[in-house]
Amino acid sequence: MSHIVAQDAALHVHEVGGKAVALSRLSGFGFNPPAFFVIRADAFETDEAVPGLDDAIAGLGEGPFAVRSSARQEDGAEHSHAGQFDTVLNVAAKDVWQAAMQVWKSGFSETVATYRAVKSGGSAEGPAVIVQRMIDAVSAGVAFSADPVTGQRGQVVISAIDGLGERLVSGEEDGEDWRVGATVCGPSDPKVLTKEQAQAVADLARKAEARFGAPQDIEWAFDADGLHILQSRPITTALLPEPQPDTSLTIFDNSNIVESYPGMVSPLTYSFAVHVYARVYRAFVSLLGVSDHTIATNSAVFGNMLGRVDGRVYYNLVNWYRALALLPGFSLNRAYMETMMGVSTPMPDEVTSAIGPPPAQGAARVREYLKLVKVGAGLLWQAVRLPKTRARLYDRLNAALDGGFDTETAGPTALAAEYRRIESTLLDRWDAPLVNDFLCMIAFGASRNLLEKWLGPEGLVLHNDVMIGQGDIISAEPAQRIAKMGLMVRDAGIADALREQGLGALDAQPEIAQEVRSYLVKFGDRCTEELKLESIPLSEDPTSLLQAIAASASRSVVASHDGRDPDWDELFPKNPIKRFCAKWIITWTKARVRDRENLRFERTRIFGYTRRVFLALGREFEARGLLAARRDVFFLTTEEVLGAVEGYGLSPNLKALVELRKAEDAAAALRPDPPERIELRGPAIAPAWEETPVELDAAKQRTATGCSAGQVKARARVIRDPRTEALAPGDILVARHTDPGWIAVFSNASAIVVERGSLLSHSAIVARELGIPCVVGLKGATQWISDGEMISVDGATGQVERCDADV
Repeated sequence: MSHIVAQDAALHVHEVGGKAVALSRLSGFGFNPPAFFVIRADAFETDEAVPGLDDAIAGLGEGPFAVRSSARQEDGAEHSHAGQFDTVLNVAAKDVWQAAMQVWKSGFSETVATYRAVKSGGSAEGPAVIVQRMIDAVSAGVAFSADPVTGQRGQVVISAIDGLGERLVSGEEDGEDWRVGATVCGPSDPKVLTKEQAQAVADLARKAEARFGAPQDIEWAFDADGLHILQSRPITTALLPEPQPDTSLTIFDNSNIVESYPGMVSPLTYSFAVHVYARVYRAFVSLLGVSDHTIATNSAVFGNMLGRVDGRVYYNLVNWYRALALLPGFSLNRAYMETMMGVSTPMPDEVTSAIGPPPAQGAARVREYLKLVKVGAGLLWQAVRLPKTRARLYDRLNAALDGGFDTETAGPTALAAEYRRIESTLLDRWDAPLVNDFLCMIAFGASRNLLEKWLGPEGLVLHNDVMIGQGDIISAEPAQRIAKMGLMVRDAGIADALREQGLGALDAQPEIAQEVRSYLVKFGDRCTEELKLESIPLSEDPTSLLQAIAASASRSVVASHDGRDPDWDELFPKNPIKRFCAKWIITWTKARVRDRENLRFERTRIFGYTRRVFLALGREFEARGLLAARRDVFFLTTEEVLGAVEGYGLSPNLKALVELRKAEDAAAALRPDPPERIELRGPAIAPAWEETPVELDAAKQRTATGCSAGQVKARARVIRDPRTEALAPGDILVARHTDPGWIAVFSNASAIVVERGSLLSHSAIVARELGIPCVVGLKGATQWISDGEMISVDGATGQVERCDADV
């Protein structure tokens, strides 16, 4: 029998050892490892080179060569013997026999004897020896198709090093670490591998696992020709059980909700929002004719309309779609219903085809239309009753919020009871805003489409214009009052003092101080990110208000831009029916837009009151040693807080929960915002995503949604946090998103450009009320526009142009 075995004949472990068999199988599987042959272990019983060695070496090429061990127990399923035998690299053809003899003799070393005594037992023996064409590696390393430390399957762990991988395997140097699961995670500044190369190595390890039928530990290398697998052995450490398949799809999307809950959101705010959404949207579908039985059957849908991804709030779109599918008429026009979700990317067919009834046909179609007629009649009745419904809501609001309850002196039980009262009297009976918002959405779209159809592009300009200057939208009042206080500060000559000293500058100005106090009484709950319970309202820190007043004092007087009453006779001189319809629908739409904003202010009052209740509970928990500080309450959920008072709480160690969540949120805050949309399979508790690099747009001009007419050319100011960044009078505000707390910034802006939003966004409505141009939905605006550059904004057409600095 020949002492030299070709790679395609290296099939038996007792003849050529485990490593050689694995390499032969790799070759047979089509992996194409570097060419090799094996010298059987019994060839080394004499010091004479075996016959045929020179021919076998010549068959591999010119060299150099790698000479490795392949013992019978090496690279087995139970014991790998990794690193126990010698390996000799970069061996010239003339030195192969000497190197092979060295490797064989290493089987009798003390190191191997000790390993066998501990791991596998058995007497010492020399291994078979592999002679393999040497790879001129640019980079090399090891990869595990499952994590050998945590035992988690589906996670490829890679360690890479420049040049040959032997220094890594031997422990001489540490490698560059990568983890590849649903996404590729590596160092922030990789030196050895690119992201694409790490993915290629992971794919190779997974392919080896699939071929061998068990998780694999592979060695690999990149040379000028690409990626090579050098060897593959089973992972010998215990792994977790293989999870059962779960391909259910979850889609997280923050297209719209980011306006209400931007950036990091505390556990308390998130849990409160989940609770509010569940209650409010159960009421909404009931309002549209969905039966109580159907709502109860789908209670899990309403309880899971949101998700928290890396500390940020997202819509759970699949559940939103499920809720939408419950509505009467869904089977008649799926496409129109889907537009109600208001997301920028359509739902995949996989979701839309599996949820909801099929398109109605025959008698089923007639029944659906009858349901729609019933819903329409109900909505019409709700529209007629809306003034009374709204009045009753205000009565409940004022009774609940102005009832004289003192959060500063109340104990925990009374505070928990007060929250429950707010929950039952307001959150469960949020009828007027629901009715008005739905009617507003229909009326706004219908009136806009009608004017465009009857008057063309001028109809859209007219639609924007007539929405300005209603005078009774409460969202515009802050800017008007800031402008008034700015004039008073200018006349008193204390703008600089107000910037530097804050409220102290008003000690000698009782009239201005009274105006500020009056503002804070009414709008003290308003602040940036006001729907986040952890946000600090103006009542606690009025700095941003005072800075806005000081900036307004430095601004030249701007002529008010009141909405004009159209000359309906001139617009429709020969068609009194169109004239009547257009006038009526515009008037009614303006009322719905006004009520929408005014009722949203009442929502702010509820959230402000809820904030005070929970902060008071935090104070009581701190006093009792349950929390280290009162604001730590924001790191608990509503159920954890209330459960601690009412008796159903699970753990008394609230401090440990707080510390855990503080650490999680601190780490998440350092990471970039996740993408707008995330799709994942299986359990949705730990979503992963690929980070997509921002591509700089060199275009000079872009167009989005124009929602407040007017043209302005001025300096752009990119504002990400209005609490720490200022806008000089006359600048154009450029932001990712805004909320009512930005009103202090709005008051100094000559125009507004926002990445997110729609025609009914708060920024659009306030801009129309203030008479300043506004463009929303300009994706990537804060990257496209540089801070300080000159831009022009057309709020009617939605066109934004970057101008040369010297123009």
